Amino acid sequence: MKKNTGGSNYIPGFYGKKRRSPGVLVDNYCREWEKRQLEVKKKKPNLEMPPTICFSRKIGVGALEVADILAAQINYRVFDREILEHMASNAKVSEKTVAFFDELYPGKINELGAFLFGEKSFVKSDYAKHLFKTVLSFAYLEPSIFVGRGTHLILPIDRILAVRFIGGREHRIHRLAKILKITKQQADQKLSSIDKEQKDFFKKIHGKKDASPYEFDMVINFDYITKPQWAADIVEKAFYAKFGKEVKGS
Repeated sequence: MKKNTGGSNYIPGFYGKKRRSPGVLVDNYCREWEKRQLEVKKKKPNLEMPPTICFSRKIGVGALEVADILAAQINYRVFDREILEHMASNAKVSEKTVAFFDELYPGKINELGAFLFGEKSFVKSDYAKHLFKTVLSFAYLEPSIFVGRGTHLILPIDRILAVRFIGGREHRIHRLAKILKITKQQADQKLSSIDKEQKDFFKKIHGKKDASPYEFDMVINFDYITKPQWAADIVEKAFYAKFGKEVKGS
């Protein structure tokens, strides 16, 4: 759900950088894909998903900032929580993206969706199905970095680098208080509310209480890796190590 970033409201992932609204960004992406459609159709579509990066994080550690730095270094697109929320909550926009993907790869989205919904038999809501199909579509359409929403649990594990960002509560409170210009006590209360929302989301959508470290290729602790640039460089090195020439030539 979108919230105002002014005052004491906080959008998970926000770190002070001015970003265009999710609606504007998604419209731009759709126009770009439509322009490429004719060119792509002339070629034989590659049915394999390009190597993808999925960030999972404790709210407030700074994962989106790392994603933006890394995206500029490896020429990838960032799809953050707000964009994914916008797509999953807007059936028409989600269906348009899925339809474009399905035109390039007939039947593929249904095949992937059937597998996912079979594996996750608890998934019943339209929101969850739109989210899963949107993430799959984005991942196949272009090289992507996903931030949040448990995307590492949706995409094929052999085609992703899954990274978990963590940090002590004191670090997260300090960072939130600085961004929002509020007291540490206010930030502590705000963080408790956001953490509960994230926990409820994972239970409802993914059937999990929390993110196990065993789900990830690597875990980075911002109590020790204190600079976003350091984290971006570490992830980049791991990404190239895992996927080699497949991404080094991109």
